[in-house]
Amino acid sequence: MEYDKTKKNAYSAVQPTSTLTLGNYLGAIKNWLKMQDELNCYFAVANLHALTVKTEPSEFLKNQLSLYAEFLAAGLDPKKAVIYFQSEVPEHYLLQWILACGTYIGELSRMTQFKDKSAKAEENINLGLLAYPVLMAADILLFQAVYVPVGQDQKQHIELARDLAIRYNNRYGNVFTVPEPYINATSAKINSLQNPTAKMSKSDSDANATIGLTESRDSIIKKFKRAVTDSGNEIIASEDKPGITNLLKIYAEATGKSVAEAEREFAGKGYGEFKLAVGEAVADMLEPIKGEYNKLIADKAYLLETASNNAREASFAARFTINKLVKKLGLAAV
Repeated sequence: MEYDKTKKNAYSAVQPTSTLTLGNYLGAIKNWLKMQDELNCYFAVANLHALTVKTEPSEFLKNQLSLYAEFLAAGLDPKKAVIYFQSEVPEHYLLQWILACGTYIGELSRMTQFKDKSAKAEENINLGLLAYPVLMAADILLFQAVYVPVGQDQKQHIELARDLAIRYNNRYGNVFTVPEPYINATSAKINSLQNPTAKMSKSDSDANATIGLTESRDSIIKKFKRAVTDSGNEIIASEDKPGITNLLKIYAEATGKSVAEAEREFAGKGYGEFKLAVGEAVADMLEPIKGEYNKLIADKAYLLETASNNAREASFAARFTINKLVKKLGLAAV
C-alpha cells in the first residue's frame, strides 16, 4: 500500500474461526472495499485473538490461509490496503503488554463479551479471554487508526481503546490517535436464515442459519428454500415480518435493487417462489468470489508471500508508534 499522509487510517480484523458468511460480506467486507480507496487501511487475520479457544495447529493454519484467500477473493487488494496475519507483526505483542500495564481489572471484568463467553465456557476462562480487549486496543492504536469499522457488539471494546488512548496521552503527551467506531448506516445488517431476529453469525451452530462466502450454488439455494418466514402471504418489509424483511434486504443487496422495488417485483407471488429467487440471486452474486477463491487457495505460496510482504509494511508502520511510545515511557531500548 502506498501510504497517503492526506488520508486517515482505519483498522479492522476478523478471526480465522470459520468461513466468512454472507452477513460478513454484505455487512462489512463490501464496506471495506470502499474504505480501501478512501483511507489508509490495515486489515488483519486476527489469529492471536483466536487463541483464546483451543485450536488444532494444522486446521488452524488452514483456516488462516482460507480467510486470507477469502479477503482477496472478495475484492480486498493488497496493493491498496495492508492485509496481513496479526501474528507476523510483533509490535502487536509489545503494545498489548504496555497497554495491559495501564488497564484496570475492573474495566476488563465488566466487558459484556467476557461475561457472555465465560458463562458459555466455564472450563476455559483464561487470561487471554479477559485480556482480549487490550489486544484489540493495541491492534487499533498501533496504526493510529481514526476509524474502526465494527458492529454494535464491539462498541464496548472500542470505548476501552478510546479510554486507553486518552489515558496514555494524558500521562505521556500525544502518543495515540483517539479512534472512533465507524458504523456505516448504509451497511446491510443481515440476519440468520433460521432466526431472523438475530444477526447471521459464522459461529452459529445451525448450518442452515448461515451462507458461507464460498458455498456451493446448490447448498445456497437449499438453505434459502428452508429459510424461516412469517405468517401471512404478503412479501413486504415490516417489523412484524422479520423473516421476509431479512430476505428482502438480502435480495436487494444481491441484485442492486431497492427493497421497495423487490416488494413490487414479488407482489402477489408466493413465499416459495420468492425464496428460490433470493437463493439464485445470492448464488449468482457469490459465484465470481467462489471462483477467485478456488484459484487463490490452490496457490499457498502466493498467499504466504503476499501476507508476509504486507506484514512487513504493517510492522514498518507500527514502529512509528512504538518508537514514539518507548521514548515517552523511558524504556532503555526496544
